[in-house]
Amino acid sequence: MPYFKITLIRSSIGLPRKTQGVLNALGLRKRMATVFKPVNPSTAGQIMKIKELVAVSEVEQALTDAEMRAMRKPDPGYYIEKPVVG
Repeated sequence: MPYFKITLIRSSIGLPRKTQGVLNALGLRKRMATVFKPVNPSTAGQIMKIKELVAVSEVEQALTDAEMRAMRKPDPGYYIEKPVVG
């Protein structure tokens, strides 16, 4: 089942309450927050109301918060091959 990956890029400060309500309905409360919503006409209509504020892509599966956090975690730059005993 495909999903929309929706990321809030621009702030809603100073925008009409109707626009802010659409963002709240989608679950977008802070900049750079990402939510996954199923692809359907209702969600597509909400996205069209706020298309200037968000970045949208279509993905095959929704990621959990832990998976999103793991993707953002940088590579440590080193690897431990075996623990030092002694």
